[in-house]
Amino acid sequence: MHAPQYQITPKLIDGLYTEAMVLADEARSYFDSDRAREISPADVAVAFSCESLKVTTRLMHVIAWLLNQKAIRAGEIHASDIMRELDELGYAPATDDWMVQRMPEEARTLIMASEDLYYRVQRISSHIYAEQENTPMPHRMIERLRQNF
Repeated sequence: MHAPQYQITPKLIDGLYTEAMVLADEARSYFDSDRAREISPADVAVAFSCESLKVTTRLMHVIAWLLNQKAIRAGEIHASDIMRELDELGYAPATDDWMVQRMPEEARTLIMASEDLYYRVQRISSHIYAEQENTPMPHRMIERLRQNF
């Protein structure tokens, strides 16, 4: 039987989900704070607003992807019932590193943490789908059964 080279476990999904939720709460708290409103000059303040939206987008895509994976593994959604596009991690624009370097340390930390988490989940997603495409259908079905029991 073809053994997958990469496996996503419920423990990994739960750990990433917890990390994403904590980071989302920290980002919301920081970007909504008075400290964030005091950023200047104007070009950095505008970039700050854009980066806060990028952080939110990254984290929401990660959370949605992880919830989808949880639902698939719980049998609430069958992988064959969803279109691949809906199961892939959504697109999130890259950070403007030059502008981010002009922002407060706490903002930089949150921005970089959201990028790091997003790219880790993106690598996991890519491995899963590359593996599925290269595995013959009977082996995919057997592997799906094995993961569920």
